Amino acid sequence: MSHKDRFEVIVVGAGIAGASVAAFLAERGLGDVLLVEREEQPAYHATGRSAAALVELNRHPLWRRLITLGGHFLRRPPAWLADEPFVDQVGVVVPAEGAAWAELQRLEPTLRAEGIATRLIGADEACARVPALDPGVVEGALLLPEDGHLDVHALLQGYLRRLTRAGGEVRCDTEVRAVLREHGRCVGVGTPGGPLHARWVVNAAGAWAGILGRLAGAAPITFQPRRRTIVTFAAPAAFAVGRWPMVDSEAAKAYFKPESGGLLLSPMDETPSPPCDAHPADEDVARAMEKLGRLAPTLVPQALRRKWAGLRTFAPDEVPVVGEDPLVPGFFWLAGQGGSGIETSPVLGQVAADLLLDGRSAHEAAPALAPGRFATP
Repeated sequence: MSHKDRFEVIVVGAGIAGASVAAFLAERGLGDVLLVEREEQPAYHATGRSAAALVELNRHPLWRRLITLGGHFLRRPPAWLADEPFVDQVGVVVPAEGAAWAELQRLEPTLRAEGIATRLIGADEACARVPALDPGVVEGALLLPEDGHLDVHALLQGYLRRLTRAGGEVRCDTEVRAVLREHGRCVGVGTPGGPLHARWVVNAAGAWAGILGRLAGAAPITFQPRRRTIVTFAAPAAFAVGRWPMVDSEAAKAYFKPESGGLLLSPMDETPSPPCDAHPADEDVARAMEKLGRLAPTLVPQALRRKWAGLRTFAPDEVPVVGEDPLVPGFFWLAGQGGSGIETSPVLGQVAADLLLDGRSAHEAAPALAPGRFATP
């Protein structure tokens, strides 16, 4: 590690958001970037605890657009990032019945018009693709054939590799305890090892983004981390689950998918939490089993392989915050990805890099992401 203490850009947080903006800055020719991380390794929190899936079905039109554009990139990444796609297109099946099925049928043409590969399938095909599904809860399903498993580790390493090849640095075990200001402008951060100076400080601190913003005296954005639980377990011997699609049930508020020869399951919990090293609660694990019992009772395991929890962080309006702070010049937000940070990192990372380098972005979503919407009139 170098002892350099001045940079063009310091990015706080080495999860997927911080790594992506650093990579896009490097790709545009700016290698004088320091990525700092409090933990001993990058991606310790939300990024390292995700379900590792690309799912383009989202009820919020802006989120859906960001995820869809991210999906295009992740299926066909540029040569500077990877030689192979990051998505294993096993597909996603969204089973439904009754009013929920009618709503999916109404929504499907809109999804297709937005460039999402979709197909409505009957209960027989849905259960043929996932034989463990209870036919009693499937009147029909939406199939997303180009979605599926996402190689998060390869994506993260690709971003970090692009940064370091351009001369940028990653420093772990480096906690930011202060945000430095001179004449009202952000000029760096304070760490236990001394001050680090920069023309820009990017707040990609995930669940801690609000705390870092308060240290900077920036716009008062109240971020809410929410805990989500995931468990993994062995699949019953009767089922060859390896190439099953992901099952994402909006009605049951649960999803499951193949994972390392077994299955991964989440009850899609959203329990408000302070920023922390999240751990699963027993009641959320029990709820996951109950939901699986309604969707696919023959899959309910007697024992788990692993269980963990991560924090998905939301801005007050549940839209990401990307842009220079309206109160503190030089302090830049890249926060509030709400559990879709990996899928949207190709878009939000590029928008952030454009704003940092050019002061503007041509991306259609950029105005809606600007932190100025939270400034006090």
